[in-house]
Amino acid sequence: MTHIQLNHTAVYASDRQASAEFLATVLGLEVGNPFGPFLPVDLGNDVTLDYYEKRDEPVQGQHYAFLVPDEEFDGIIARLEAGGVTYYANPDHTDPGRENAWFGGRGVYFADPDGHNMEIMTRPYVRS
Repeated sequence: MTHIQLNHTAVYASDRQASAEFLATVLGLEVGNPFGPFLPVDLGNDVTLDYYEKRDEPVQGQHYAFLVPDEEFDGIIARLEAGGVTYYANPDHTDPGRENAWFGGRGVYFADPDGHNMEIMTRPYVRS
């Protein structure tokens, strides 16, 4: 069986610097050096989110989910709160300031500057 891994994905942003810095700050990461038109945020598992500035049309929101260690979850919540970013227990953003306990872990959703629906979770989804 072939071992296939995601290496990178482009994340459209109206301001690549602001969006990359937002996510890097929330997750406790750093923004990398520009690579052509891309500004990478290295997730530490050989995957980068390559922010790409899209100026010719509005950015369409996507969903990005991050599996984070239990011991880093509270720090991420604290950084969201310090930045005035509302987080939600559900993907529809109707349960503000709360977290979920799905699959025996903890999780929240929040919007980035372009409306991408970001998720942090401490346990991966159980698939049947």
